[in-house]
Amino acid sequence: QVQLVESGGGSVQTGGSLKLSCAASEYRYGRCMGWFRQAPGKEREGVAAIRTGTGYTSYADSVKGRFAISQDNGKNAVYLQMNSLKPEDTAMYYCAAVPLPGGGFCSTDPPQYKYWGQGTQVTVSS
Repeated sequence: QVQLVESGGGSVQTGGSLKLSCAASEYRYGRCMGWFRQAPGKEREGVAAIRTGTGYTSYADSVKGRFAISQDNGKNAVYLQMNSLKPEDTAMYYCAAVPLPGGGFCSTDPPQYKYWGQGTQVTVSS
C-alpha cells in the first residue's frame, strides 16, 4: 500500500498560478498517478494523470493548455503546475495512484484509482 501526501494548495486570484506536490511513500515504475478535484456539491473529477517512468500524460479538456503534470522519480513525487487559474478551478485537489500494468496512457477516471491522499484546498477568487 502506498501513502500519498499532497501539498501546495492555497488561495490565488484569477489568472494566478499554483504548484501542487504529491509525495508518495514509495516509487514503482509504470504506476498511474493522477490529480483529481472535487468542488462542494459536485462529483470528483479527473484533472490529469501520468505514468511513472515513461511520463505519458493525460488531461481533462477543461485544463488542457493551463495545467501540467510532471514527475520526479528520484523524490517519489508528482506535481501539478496550474496556470491561468479560474474561479471554477476552486476545489479540493487529491492525488491518487494505482498499479496498472501494461504501459501506455493512464485514465483520469476516479473509480480506477486505488490509493488516495487527504487533499489540498485550492481557492481561486475573481
